[in-house]
Amino acid sequence: MGRRTGPFLVLILALAALVLLGLVMALSATAAPSLSGTDSAWSLFRSQAMWLGVGTVGVLVLLRLDYHRWRRPAALGMGACLLLLALTALPSVGLSANGARRWLGTGSIVFQPSELTKLAFIVFVAELLSRPDRHMEDTRSTLQPVLILTGVVSALLMMQPHLGACLLIAGVATTMLYFAGARLSHLALAGTVGASLTALLVAYSPWRRERVLGFLDPWQDPLGNGYQTLRSLHAMAAGGIDGLGLGSGRAKWGFLPYAHTDFIFAVIGEELGLAGSLFVVTLFVVIAATGLTVALRAPDRFGMLLAVGITSWIILQAALNIGAAVAVFPVVGITLPLLSFGGTSLVTTMAAMGVLLNVARQIR
Repeated sequence: MGRRTGPFLVLILALAALVLLGLVMALSATAAPSLSGTDSAWSLFRSQAMWLGVGTVGVLVLLRLDYHRWRRPAALGMGACLLLLALTALPSVGLSANGARRWLGTGSIVFQPSELTKLAFIVFVAELLSRPDRHMEDTRSTLQPVLILTGVVSALLMMQPHLGACLLIAGVATTMLYFAGARLSHLALAGTVGASLTALLVAYSPWRRERVLGFLDPWQDPLGNGYQTLRSLHAMAAGGIDGLGLGSGRAKWGFLPYAHTDFIFAVIGEELGLAGSLFVVTLFVVIAATGLTVALRAPDRFGMLLAVGITSWIILQAALNIGAAVAVFPVVGITLPLLSFGGTSLVTTMAAMGVLLNVARQIR
């Protein structure tokens, strides 16, 4: 539905460039973890390629599906995601790894409900704030429900625990409320409360406090809390301007933990150099600028808020991930959209881009 507008073409080219680069980097970065789990260096790459196929089908379907059809199932989808998040907290149901319980599934079919929740949250908030009977001056029917939902989602995420996803949801909610017309004084107050709660969570959690202190001075504990940060910086420094060459990086071979997920940007910097890193950053800047253009030219308020929510999600998540890799932000365990290894993240983000592309096809 719609036409091939300029922003639509720019977005689809940026999306294609990121997912293709992500697939190439998955081939390079997953060899070591694949060998540690199976006898084949291709096992994780084949999995990522399969999920890319699923995501591609999702994009092709959703860019043709009128985004207005998302209004009716918005509440149902949000409720289902809240239930899935709650199920991850049950020891007999949720699957745990590395001290976190964030997954559901069985056997080879495992997914992360927090990824689905991001898209469901955006659709629900966009639908709520775009109803004809809801006016931003009436905070009881607009601002308060969004803040309460943000708090509920954050509480469920902290049971996993997943502070990075909480920060992301809060950032997306704030951005959507701002574009919807919420008063800055209200947003400032909500932000102050949220920041205070986050500070308390960090202060009274020894491992979170040590992680933040490790970010502030990684050399204080180079073999502990500062290890990932220092290894990431070393990898990118070793890459120089043009990199060591695709597949020639050394950090992924056990020197940098979670190189294929949380620190894929460091692998890109090591193998493709500063040039490759800037290429990735440029693509996200293009998505940010084009997504904002789509929002401002959307045919209605619902489309505008969808575009704002999806764009802010992808850009904020990219900023948190890249910032952690270059030691600008603490490590919060969040992936790089469309580039990091992970089936649920890839498919959900591509689905969100499909919705954004559909809005872009209908802009004024």
